[in-house]
Amino acid sequence: MSVVRTIFLQCGPSVSHFSTSSYSTNFNSGSVKFTISCCSVASPASVVIGNVDKKASERNEVRLGLPSKGRMATDTLDLLKDCQLSVRQVNPRQYVAEIPQITNLEVWFQRPKDVVRKLVSGDLDLGIVGLDTVKEYGQENEDLIIVHDALDYGDCRLSLAIPKYGIFENINSLQELAQMPQWTPERPLRVATGFTYLGPKFMKDNGLKHVTFSTADGALEAAPAMGIADAIVDLVSSGTTLRENNLKEIEGGIILESQAVLVASRRSLIQRKGVLDITHEMLERLEAHLKAVGQFTVTANMRGKSAEEVAERILSQPSLSGLQGPTISPVFTKRGGKVAADYFAIVICVPKKALYKSVRQLRAIGGSGVLISPLTYIFDEETPRWRQLLSKLGL
Repeated sequence: MSVVRTIFLQCGPSVSHFSTSSYSTNFNSGSVKFTISCCSVASPASVVIGNVDKKASERNEVRLGLPSKGRMATDTLDLLKDCQLSVRQVNPRQYVAEIPQITNLEVWFQRPKDVVRKLVSGDLDLGIVGLDTVKEYGQENEDLIIVHDALDYGDCRLSLAIPKYGIFENINSLQELAQMPQWTPERPLRVATGFTYLGPKFMKDNGLKHVTFSTADGALEAAPAMGIADAIVDLVSSGTTLRENNLKEIEGGIILESQAVLVASRRSLIQRKGVLDITHEMLERLEAHLKAVGQFTVTANMRGKSAEEVAERILSQPSLSGLQGPTISPVFTKRGGKVAADYFAIVICVPKKALYKSVRQLRAIGGSGVLISPLTYIFDEETPRWRQLLSKLGL
């Protein structure tokens, strides 16, 4: 006996999208098929501040959503602190905080998926979450704009993984998985995942027709061994947990490469006063810090007849020619009542991996008194990501 049921879920207060996904599971001797439709219904977005209800359209403050718990939350706060944007939270039990360096900005601690949902609804203007969260809960909503796509933490990938044993032992690619004769309308490939949008979309886009999905949170790696799924779609960092549970990733099975991103509401950027200016400041601070990570300034004195002659000597060295600089300035001394410049101070910018080799080559061509300092910020005349954002907004 086959029973089909349709369940409508209220998923958010906007009219941004309507999506339908199909899931099947075996129940006793019959097959019960649920068609889960997630729709958004138009309604005024409202939030509660203290004891006062305030519609999002009426508020004046700009709101930034941050992850409330876990490693992503800690790393986000650390990054903002490194950018001189420390979050001040009066009470750790409160969900609202501030960044004193930026006026008229409220920080709201939320679950990552709620950050995305509230960006879509208009309750938040900016957010920092993983790209996987934006793609899963934003579902390609055109109002969401990725302002900075590489905040350099939270690295992971959303992957399809299958067992190493049994009928999958010699299956090593998505194409081979799709061509297995075992998958039929009566016996589809069963996939366990918490990504109920990205998982089905990936399978459909790659031509896998006979697939059903079951939703699950946590410990997905146990599902194949327990016999409740043939494969899983889950986030993978190092892959150690997969290997320890006799699972493997396959060629073509990576759905998404993810890391932390700064995301914004297009409507807020265009319509809400102050959002674009605050976004610009945050973007510049983030870019300046991230560009400086792993970079060092190297200063040394070098004897020479002229700045040009010293520059020629430096740029002739293989490990120095591709670096930023050199900046060369004369070092003046007074000899016999006359001012002379027999030495020049040179400054170059060196990545960490080339630091020691660069210092050795500087010394080999006459550099002395070598000083090394880590860089904290590198501000460009204008960050390329700012120009890209303005282009996306048509400004």
